[in-house]
Amino acid sequence: MSEPTQQLPAVERGPDGGDGLDQSASAAAYEPRPTLEGEEKPGRFWSGRRVPAGLAALVLLAGVGVLLYDIAAVRAGQPAMRWRRTLSDELATRTLDDVAVLIGAGVAVALGLWLIVLAATPGLRAVLPMRRTHADIRAGLHRDAAAMVLRDRAMEVSGVQSVRVRMKRSKVEVRAVSHFRELDDVRADLDTTLGDGIKQLGLGSAPGLSVRVARPGKKG
Repeated sequence: MSEPTQQLPAVERGPDGGDGLDQSASAAAYEPRPTLEGEEKPGRFWSGRRVPAGLAALVLLAGVGVLLYDIAAVRAGQPAMRWRRTLSDELATRTLDDVAVLIGAGVAVALGLWLIVLAATPGLRAVLPMRRTHADIRAGLHRDAAAMVLRDRAMEVSGVQSVRVRMKRSKVEVRAVSHFRELDDVRADLDTTLGDGIKQLGLGSAPGLSVRVARPGKKG
């Protein structure tokens, strides 16, 4: 499959860990499994950009259509449309340092840069490329789906009361609350469990892992 078909909800369970999230911290990195022979890492998915492309096409089509109609009418002996006469007069009389000219130029430049950025960047940042096991098949995993899987794995660790997972492109941030057991022991188990979970996700480029464990905040 080439793009996700459903948006999953944000991933969070249980209460926040309070101000003590830095009591115990650990970070680990995991190497990605190899993909196809000779392929270092799968590329990101490109967004179709249908809405910006459609809007740009409609604006250009409307503008060119009206202009061609006016030119044809003038060729047929009809007077030019009022807007074109007004525009011609304004362009002939206004100088380059005029405020209206500068504002119009700035808007045009901003729109042009926006379209260039959209055309030159992949988009779909929420979709993580997966390992390619076949040359003709590309698969992607939504960040929220990956975070949900890792959260469920983390909740299986003994001593974990609640956990919050943030899945980024190059890093997984885990904030856990433990109500019993030593924090270092819980953190070590989370490192091991989540490390295996990241490998089993089948991502083309496995992200690093950052785990922080704290006690529940005091009530009242």
